[in-house]
Amino acid sequence: MNTVARARFVRVSARKARLVLDQIRGKSVGDALATLEYTPRAAARLVEKVLRSAVANAEHNHQVRNLDDLRVVQAIADGGPSMKRVQPRAMGRAFFIKHRTSHLTIGVSDEADRALRVPAARPARSAAPTAAPAAAPPATRRPAARAAAAKAPATKAPARGGRKPKEKK
Repeated sequence: MNTVARARFVRVSARKARLVLDQIRGKSVGDALATLEYTPRAAARLVEKVLRSAVANAEHNHQVRNLDDLRVVQAIADGGPSMKRVQPRAMGRAFFIKHRTSHLTIGVSDEADRALRVPAARPARSAAPTAAPAAAPPATRRPAARAAAAKAPATKAPARGGRKPKEKK
């Protein structure tokens, strides 16, 4: 049995809520509530309310009596609409402010095999570039330009908009 609770149009950005949801995804409900209780983020209070609602839905709709078996199998924060506001600034300018909202979705399940299918958290972006497809060998690309460049003498070009470098005597 899979039970879902949603809170829509919550006044927290989805990016901030995802930081909290990544901490509880895949945990048992008791561990998740303990984690949220000591998480010092405003989004943790909102996520805790949604999690308690999902547990209440499981009790009421599916007559789940053993709450120790429940696990968080789904925890998603989708972006909602942004409220646009304008802040006046000096010299007649305007500074636009976006109050972001989000839709929080938490799913709990008491099935043992469902707990194993928890989607992993998104991998962190690495600074190393991904492997690019193999390019054509340099000889096949624009052979006329390569031949002309090979024949021309190698000179140091001046920097853009600057002077020629001084030559050493």
